[in-house]
Amino acid sequence: MTDFSPLFTPFQLGKFTLPNRIVFPPMGLEVCEGGVPSAEAAEYYARRAEGGASLVITEGVYIDHPSSGDNPLLGRFHGDDAFAGWRRVAERVHAKGGITVPELWHVGLIYRGPDVLVGGDLAYRPELGQVSPSGYIDPQNKVCEGMTQAEIDEVIAAYARGAAKAVELGFDGIELHGAHGYIIDQFLWKALNHRTDRYGGSPRARGQFAAEVIRACRAELEPGMPLILRMSQWKMVDYNAKLAETPQELEELLAPVVEAGVDLIDCSQRRFWEPCFDDGTDLNLAGWVKKVTGVPTCTIGSVGLDSDFFVSLAEGKPSNLDLGRLDDLMRRFDRGDFDLVAVGRAMIAEPDWPRIVQSGDLDRLKPFTPKALDDALMAHVTD
Repeated sequence: MTDFSPLFTPFQLGKFTLPNRIVFPPMGLEVCEGGVPSAEAAEYYARRAEGGASLVITEGVYIDHPSSGDNPLLGRFHGDDAFAGWRRVAERVHAKGGITVPELWHVGLIYRGPDVLVGGDLAYRPELGQVSPSGYIDPQNKVCEGMTQAEIDEVIAAYARGAAKAVELGFDGIELHGAHGYIIDQFLWKALNHRTDRYGGSPRARGQFAAEVIRACRAELEPGMPLILRMSQWKMVDYNAKLAETPQELEELLAPVVEAGVDLIDCSQRRFWEPCFDDGTDLNLAGWVKKVTGVPTCTIGSVGLDSDFFVSLAEGKPSNLDLGRLDDLMRRFDRGDFDLVAVGRAMIAEPDWPRIVQSGDLDRLKPFTPKALDDALMAHVTD
């Protein structure tokens, strides 16, 4: 039987000692009516901490910038009503013994309609004042001019305000959403970043915007508060996209981020077992990022399940427990490829996933179904 005990060893993240290596990642459930997390949403996060997740990351929350995003069912990090809701989230997670950070988010130019995860066509929304490094909504279509320096400075300042507010609301640090084709990722990705100033051209220059956001946010955090960057190769507009084609390009791209002082890089993959490069190794994105940066990493991507999020939603089929994938996860973890493991859908279906895995009673783990998304929140609705 696979030995899962290494997942239940402590890990130092900033000033915090996490009791285990299991993270509940940002999962956009679209349950923040008007951008405000309800009491039920707070209990949903708290329940995952109670179930054993040592770090709980909230869904992406829109920072205080006009074009950060406007899906009315996703959280916002501006306005007194929203702040009250997010303060309650932090309080409830802490009450269950967890550490929690908000994921600060700006979508940039990409907009996918009413459902940012699975629906809607790409559309340019000039009424929102949308901004991007070079004005490309996807690699083929330029729809506006790239950001001026003043516009770049405004977005960086908005991120910094979000970091300061996270501290005020009682959160333990922040995660920056730098993945999936949103604004930080748009600077990192050469297909959308055609700039010729200090923010574009070489891989190192493409990492400059992310580094400046990190520095601005770090200045607002208290000493020892962790700052996490989420990144990905894949994008909402292109599942096969690559930020970097080689380990050398990845190292150069992330060098400014490392120098800016990131504590953890959260490496988003649709399937954690897929290799990052066609180089004959089986290292995934988290493995390569840790190797070229020396920074701790977190892996994610269908952990313990036999199909990815988009397949299960599109086909309406369950994602079932895959013990072979868990064996592979532990092989990689024991090899030192990554430091933390994010469990999303499996912990939506079974909030006690960490405790069950630690006990070895894997038969109790539930499959993930699209209905589990609704059930996870409704479990906390009371009469």
